[in-house]
Amino acid sequence: MISGYTQNGLLHEAQTLFNVFRGKNVRTWTILLTGYSKFGLVDDARMLFEAMPERNVVSWNAMISAYVQNGDLRSARELFDEMPGRNVVSWNSMITGYCHCGMMREADELCEEMGERNLVSWMVMISGFIEISEYGEAWGVFLMMMRSGVRPDQAVLVVALSALMRLNDLELVESLRTLAIKTGYEGDVVVGTAILDAYTRNGSLDYAVKFFEMMPIRNEYSWTTMIAAFAQCHRLDDAIAFYERDPVKSVATQATIITAYAQMGRIYEARHIFDETPNPNVVMWNAMVAAYAQNGMLEEAKDIFLLIPMRNAASWAAMISGFVQNGHSREALEVFAELHRSGNFPSHSSFSSALFACSNIADVEVGRQIHSLTIKTKCQFNSFVGNGLISMYGKCKSIEDFSQVFSTMRVKDVVSWNSLISRLSENYMLDDAWKFFEKMPNRDVVSWTAVISAYEQAGQGDIAFKLFLDMLARGMRPNQLTVTSLLSACACLGAAKLGEQIHSLIYKLGFNSCLSVCNALITMYFKCGSLDGLCAFEEMPDRDIVTWNAVLGGCAQNGLVTEAVDIFEQMKASGIFPNEISFLGVLCACGHAGFVDKGWAYFHSMSQDYGITPLVYHYTCMVDLLGRAGQISEAEALIQNMPVKPDSVILEALLGACRIHRNMEVGQRIAERLFQIGTKRSGTYVLLSNIYASQGMWDKVLEIRQSMKDRGVNKEPGISWIQIKDKLHYFLMGDKTHNEIGEIHLTLKELYRSFRETGYVPDTNFVLHDVEEEQKEDELLYHSEKLAIASGILCMPNGTPIQIMKNLRICGDCHSFMKFVSKVTQRKIVIRDGSRFHHFWDGLCSCGDYW
Repeated sequence: MISGYTQNGLLHEAQTLFNVFRGKNVRTWTILLTGYSKFGLVDDARMLFEAMPERNVVSWNAMISAYVQNGDLRSARELFDEMPGRNVVSWNSMITGYCHCGMMREADELCEEMGERNLVSWMVMISGFIEISEYGEAWGVFLMMMRSGVRPDQAVLVVALSALMRLNDLELVESLRTLAIKTGYEGDVVVGTAILDAYTRNGSLDYAVKFFEMMPIRNEYSWTTMIAAFAQCHRLDDAIAFYERDPVKSVATQATIITAYAQMGRIYEARHIFDETPNPNVVMWNAMVAAYAQNGMLEEAKDIFLLIPMRNAASWAAMISGFVQNGHSREALEVFAELHRSGNFPSHSSFSSALFACSNIADVEVGRQIHSLTIKTKCQFNSFVGNGLISMYGKCKSIEDFSQVFSTMRVKDVVSWNSLISRLSENYMLDDAWKFFEKMPNRDVVSWTAVISAYEQAGQGDIAFKLFLDMLARGMRPNQLTVTSLLSACACLGAAKLGEQIHSLIYKLGFNSCLSVCNALITMYFKCGSLDGLCAFEEMPDRDIVTWNAVLGGCAQNGLVTEAVDIFEQMKASGIFPNEISFLGVLCACGHAGFVDKGWAYFHSMSQDYGITPLVYHYTCMVDLLGRAGQISEAEALIQNMPVKPDSVILEALLGACRIHRNMEVGQRIAERLFQIGTKRSGTYVLLSNIYASQGMWDKVLEIRQSMKDRGVNKEPGISWIQIKDKLHYFLMGDKTHNEIGEIHLTLKELYRSFRETGYVPDTNFVLHDVEEEQKEDELLYHSEKLAIASGILCMPNGTPIQIMKNLRICGDCHSFMKFVSKVTQRKIVIRDGSRFHHFWDGLCSCGDYW
């Protein structure tokens, strides 16, 4: 009776009967102790254990299990060490506790001390390594078991196959299948389905089909494995064919085919399967909720969710995840709150989705409340929940919190390490990210990509490429995100040659049809001043709005104004609706060519034809367009009358136009507004100083410089760089540190001499000092882009194109100088300055001298 009460959770009744029972023996005490342990009443169990007049090994094991089940491994180990005698169950209980908490070093040490091991011992160790994603170690334990002469049973074979699913080694799967044949388990439906799953997870679908056809017995999991595998490979017709062959068509297979239809966007067929099922159970309902959510049909998903007769944890998880995946994070948190109010415990999946929702909206307070709930429900040590907490705190810039979560995690899988590195990188803690990367026990492609991306985003593309080469040397295959980060690094460095090598690698890796990679490729070419961006665009089989925006912006920045306008019209004709970024691209293109009427037409079309409210960035493009065209008054009126608050960028655009057209009156007025809003950008001061200098008002120039000094504003130095072979060479104005600076100066002087003979006259208006004319010419001679071009002429073969990157806008004299260089040397010269590209050839520039 006592045993019956404890097994059914009636512990009060069990205790009452125990108290009046006079024939108690050690077995009676142990039964009640086991009941307390099973239902988490550890303190009651310990009190009973201490009161026992005698104990046997079963009693000790029951108390150890109580501590293990409740995560108190310290007390469990203390009791384990005190045991007068242990059996294999004692050892297995302690090892199981360590494995469940991811403490595999301690589990391994204890396993080594065991005198006798049974199949449970081996299975627990293999499962423990799988739990922390140490699949190679798990396989190593299995091999050790085989060498020790232990014959695997069904459960051990299944867990060993689970390790092989993640190792992507078909030969090992084949070897284990041979072992299953020798041990008589290949015909076992559970082992057979595990082999089938291993084939599909290793991408060997043809092997899986052959094995499936040979299986003497199949269960619902055999059928669902095949249907899901075909769906994952986008072979929906094959998935449907297998579904039709299934003689039972169980709930599991019906739910799987619903998911398969949904993955391919065929939601109506999915709903037909659901509607044809009499009395669908909760699994079917949940599959339909997920199907609608996956296709962005949230209202339909919610309708199904509300109709579910008896929701389970997976129902709530599907609805919360659906809202998060479709960008409705607030609604996701509302459903999570409703789940909590209903008295049900959230699943690990619901916790992870809710934390992701907090990340999306940077709501750290709600995130902390969810964190508290994970502690109350004892879910905080789950690896998925822990990784969600790291991500949430990192996205919310709460550095101390996400570091603490990581340090207290019992199981740190590779995802945990990757999340930590990514969050540290996002918070500009690159040194810390690198330290943790070096400490990682195991790295996958995501780990490498995270740290490569971190260095790329920090502007350290050279280190990013060194890491990439190290990654390749270790036999790691890059993924699409790795390649995208490398293309971005090439774009920032202006390293077109390197970008071309990555382009070749893309074909070798089979990523040439991946939309995100192709979009990054277009951006890279255009940012390197290479018109191959247009070729990449033309070769793309599929295009999305990002593709069109990338080519629009690239054409605009490279002076391909007519092409940009044509592409914008082509995009509209193809049925793609332009968005805010599309209009930025076409307005920028109009600004670079002085297309005032076209610019106004596109600007008005935003709201009139597409319902897009112009942002300050669009007004900035219009002000820049009007200002460059000399319509200073119209540009100023637009700023004064626009419905959005002007920022420093739009005011500086007008100030730049005032410098071009030497409009001191408006320039002073705009500069004063910039000073009032407390701008710290040196460009504002420099532009106003330039206006004064162009009018010979040197006293005003001195006032501006003094004002900069008083306010702690430092002028950004002009830097130019050029790639020669595999090395980047950097130059500052008047630079004397380069190894070949003497030859570079001689080359420049020789160029100046020969250019003067062909009509070139240095434009000393761009020297903003009150000095003699000869001294002004000397200053112009050593501008950073001129030093870079001389270096290129010295070190690169005749006729080779020269590409230079510069952080600031090119001055008028250097622009004229480059035109002469391109004509005399018959080289194509590409310069990317702070605002656009200039393509020089045969004495002309792509900007048409309008920049």
